Amino acid sequence: MYTKEALLDLNLRAHKNLRDLLDHCRQLNNEELNRSIHGFGLSTVRAQLWHEIGAGEYWIGVLLGKMLADDNLDDYPDIDSLEQYRLKTFNMTADYLNSATPQELNTERNMITWGGKERMLIPALVVMRTLTHFYHHQGQVLAMCRILDKPGGGVDFPIVPID
Repeated sequence: MYTKEALLDLNLRAHKNLRDLLDHCRQLNNEELNRSIHGFGLSTVRAQLWHEIGAGEYWIGVLLGKMLADDNLDDYPDIDSLEQYRLKTFNMTADYLNSATPQELNTERNMITWGGKERMLIPALVVMRTLTHFYHHQGQVLAMCRILDKPGGGVDFPIVPID
């Protein structure tokens, strides 16, 4: 059984890593942030970060019975706007978790996903999916940063106490 406290802690840790990655990406100039790099599904650092955050917002929306899909990358032209988006998504997730009962978090229920598709999902696993999805894209962003000659690191899941 997943507890709200454990999921809140995981959310905090994953968002700390994402915040740190966004801070690392502040050293990229506008051209580098938007340079298309071959070999990635989303070909720019900015698009990778936007997708990572937007997927979190989308899945929390699914849990809330809302279709939240921010499809306008142009609304997030820089790291500051992406950080605001990240913070919004972090707070949405924390608010959902703080209001959820253990039964709600751990009981499979029908949810509506993209395209009106009905799926039986367990809310705690939906939250876990958003957090693990962060790390997939963070790895891609770090690979892109290496290609841009701005290598980074330190965004592995934190196993020590965090602030």
